[in-house]
Amino acid sequence: MSAIQVVRSEWTKIRSVSSTVWTLGLAAVVTIALGTLISILSKREFDSLGAREQVSFDPTFISFAGMSLGQLAMIVFGVLVVSNEYSTGMIRTSLAAVPQRGTFLFGKVAVATLLAFVVGLATSFVAFFLGQAMLGEHAASLSDRGVLRAVIGGGLYMMLIAMFSMGVAAMLRGPMLSLGILMPFFFLISNILGNVSATEKIGRYLPDQAGSKIMQVVTPFGDDTPYGPWGGLGIMVLWVMAALVGGYAVIKKRDA
Repeated sequence: MSAIQVVRSEWTKIRSVSSTVWTLGLAAVVTIALGTLISILSKREFDSLGAREQVSFDPTFISFAGMSLGQLAMIVFGVLVVSNEYSTGMIRTSLAAVPQRGTFLFGKVAVATLLAFVVGLATSFVAFFLGQAMLGEHAASLSDRGVLRAVIGGGLYMMLIAMFSMGVAAMLRGPMLSLGILMPFFFLISNILGNVSATEKIGRYLPDQAGSKIMQVVTPFGDDTPYGPWGGLGIMVLWVMAALVGGYAVIKKRDA
């Protein structure tokens, strides 16, 4: 089977499974809704902020506050795309049809990545415009320096979260095991490492913390992170590449 045929096959698989479609929609809804709500609250609280907080107020990043929960659905999407076939046993049929396992994994990741990017980018733009509408006089403009980069970066961030999850799921196979590792990793371990002074410098290099820098326009007061927005995204890309290489190694070595 050619690479084009594999891509078409994977597109059919993804769109025919309602759970994967719903998770993408949920990622968009949660991100936009929460970002809008926090933008409303931020506008109300702005006058009560201290001088330093007002100077480092980042209206663009505020509108992306919903990403913290929206990425949860994107993680589920990435895991389901890969592990659904293992849980149903269809992986044997798929690998029999496409014995070139690199081509098989590439087709699956390529289609899911494109979907995640389209949804993530659309979500990022909608979240930005709605968030800025709620912020009123404190809002940023898309033409302001660094804002367009941050908005496009929001779409890239969601896409990379999905790709990282696909790589981990390819290594672990089972959806429950994959989610059981990814959820604590992003929502517990990362937060703990990033908020404890003794481990803060380690937490900076985790994929979510590094990647989220691309969505910042204003540097928070006292932030001494040794890399900028693109450097942070580059660190996240390295994590994604490592996960996908690991997934390929497992698929190539182990039986279905």
